[in-house]
Amino acid sequence: MEILTYPDQRLKQLSESVDSIDKEILEFISELEQTRLAGPGAVGIAAPQVDMFKRVVIVDVSNMRKPVDNHGHMIMINPEITEWDGMAMGREGCLSVPDFTGNVIRAEKIKLSYTDVAGKIIEIESAGFEARAIQHEMDHLDGLLFLDRLVSRRSDLFKRKVVKK
Repeated sequence: MEILTYPDQRLKQLSESVDSIDKEILEFISELEQTRLAGPGAVGIAAPQVDMFKRVVIVDVSNMRKPVDNHGHMIMINPEITEWDGMAMGREGCLSVPDFTGNVIRAEKIKLSYTDVAGKIIEIESAGFEARAIQHEMDHLDGLLFLDRLVSRRSDLFKRKVVKK
C-alpha cells in the first residue's frame, strides 16, 4: 500500500475506533503488515499512514540488534495507554517522514490495553524501545507525527543519512 508522507494533511486526521473485527478489517491488517515489512527496517506502522483512519497499529521490535525484553509481534486494535512513568529522550524515524529523524521525549514505561485480532482484550506493560515504538505508532491515530513532539526543530531534527549500496 502507498504510505502517506509529510506534509500530507491526511496524516493530521483523527482515527475512529474499530467496531467489529470482521473479514474486511483482517484483510486490511494483513496488507498493513506487508506494507510494514516492505519498509526499510520499519518496526511499526499505523493504519492512518496508509490512508485508513481506523485505530489499528502494528509493532514488532523483536528483530532489533540489541537484546530487548519485549512482547514480540503485536497487532493492536483500539490501543489505549492507561499509565505511564518516567520520561526519556530518544531518536525516532518514521515511514511517513522518510528524510528525517528526530529527538523526542516519551514515557519510559507504559501500561496499555488493546484488542487482538481474535477479539481478546490484552493488557501489557512495556518499557524502553518497545514502549517508545508503541507511543510513536499510537500518535498516528491522533493525527500526530514525531515532528509535532520535537522540543526544537533547530536542534532535534536531523537529515537521515543515505546509505550507498
